[in-house]
Amino acid sequence: MSPAIHNACFRALHLDCEYRLAPVDAGDLDAFMGDRVRRGDVGGCNVTIPHKVAVMEHLDELDDAARVIGAVNTVVSEGGALKGYNTDYLGGVRALEEEYGDLGDAEAVILGAGGAARAIAYGLGCKARKVTVLNRDPDKAEALASGINGESSASIGFASLSELRDYVDTADIVVNATPVGMNPRTGETIIPVKHLRKGLLIYDLVYNPVKTRLLADAERAGARTLGGLMMLVYQGAESFRLWTGLHPPTGLMMREAEASLEAQI
Repeated sequence: MSPAIHNACFRALHLDCEYRLAPVDAGDLDAFMGDRVRRGDVGGCNVTIPHKVAVMEHLDELDDAARVIGAVNTVVSEGGALKGYNTDYLGGVRALEEEYGDLGDAEAVILGAGGAARAIAYGLGCKARKVTVLNRDPDKAEALASGINGESSASIGFASLSELRDYVDTADIVVNATPVGMNPRTGETIIPVKHLRKGLLIYDLVYNPVKTRLLADAERAGARTLGGLMMLVYQGAESFRLWTGLHPPTGLMMREAEASLEAQI
């Protein structure tokens, strides 16, 4: 959806730019970053799976947040020098704050320990009172928590996903940062219905489908819900700002994202 989102903003702001997709095999990443980005007519790029970690070896500088998170999703080229950023955490927390409000006293639980979980854990670690990372492999949850703890103002803990009930039942916010429920496995959910309740905010980073089974179950249980599409839009808006120095119209970006999703159904 990114080309539709960004190109609509380029047109709206009368910028002579174009956003294109560029499939890159792992073995071609070095050549692509050197020939196309560093020496080519490219102002920057987004980076997605599976290159968010590997791309860091090809950059001259990392933003502090990208260094701590350990992943880059946005690269800016200035005079041949490449700097990497992570805008996922900014987009994710901005969307959450708009729905939840002040996060200062919040207790949050994050399900998963991959790249999205790392970004959200970093963002919430700068805002919330307490964050706990749950993963099927508790060693991965521990590694995530220990990597961020020193950079966080919140207390960041970890546990096995098998202990979900003990943490979800007392949480204010639960973030699904796993692919469970993503198209085409839309019938799956990571949280049993019995653990969903009024007063809880369920934040599912999955955006396709827009309403996952988890979100539908949460609504029926009286919980507040937030899907992942706004995070996609807001992380894209921050990337746009880094490349152009301009703040894009996020309302337009959201409409384009929704239209792109609708076209895929």
